[in-house]
Amino acid sequence: MNAFDPLSTSAAAPLLRVEGLSFRYGSNAPGEALKQVDFSLLAGRFHALLGPNGAGKSTLFGLISRLLRIQQGDIRLNGHSLKLAPARVLQGIGMVFQQSTLDLDLSVEENLHYHASLHGLGGKHRLERIETELSRIELLDRRRDKVRRLNGGHRRRVEIARALLHQPQLLLLDEASVGLDSHTRAQINRHIRRLCRNQGVGVLWATHLIEEIQPEDPVTLLHRGRVIADADANRICRDTGSQTLLQAFETLTRESSQDQGLVRPEALTS
Repeated sequence: MNAFDPLSTSAAAPLLRVEGLSFRYGSNAPGEALKQVDFSLLAGRFHALLGPNGAGKSTLFGLISRLLRIQQGDIRLNGHSLKLAPARVLQGIGMVFQQSTLDLDLSVEENLHYHASLHGLGGKHRLERIETELSRIELLDRRRDKVRRLNGGHRRRVEIARALLHQPQLLLLDEASVGLDSHTRAQINRHIRRLCRNQGVGVLWATHLIEEIQPEDPVTLLHRGRVIADADANRICRDTGSQTLLQAFETLTRESSQDQGLVRPEALTS
């Protein structure tokens, strides 16, 4: 299979478009968890959603996956509105949650069979998809092992395989490397980037770990529920006069805090 070329999509419409998204947890909440969030993501790209704990990353993922109801704004996948066509949009999304949702007492294969059935996959096609994804993560020989026998990195790989069974266009990973050692984190990160290159999957990778981001990666920097930067990591560094993304992150979050959480992303992308 030829590698997917993300540059060929540069003039195309975004795969994912988040438009004016705001969200508040209850009428008595002290403030909005998300405030007029706008950004887009292209097919075949590894897009980092960077922010400290409490920035709103999990809230955003909850809205995209429809675990939370959209209050203001919209989310579009290939131009289709999540509010107007939720089933169509969700069919195109795979999700890996921060907390594991695998059944430890089922085998790897049984976990995947159950998830595939929820997406209407059956018969020979289901078996083929399970074998393909387990082969991709190099765990085909452990398909009959109970999940509780796997280490943390292998469990995370199974969750990624499970999220890809129905061949989604967009893969969401919410702090997917939390709790893993540095070597395993790097392995998972490389695996996801190969999916982008070879399969054309668009990836939104939420993290608070700056070392997981490469200089060419598109980055949406979220702080206190607002987008304070939206450009590739190199551009963010250059336009803030920073040597590293960590320095840029510290500068932007400090300025954002001083300005009630807002540094216009247009200043970084114009």
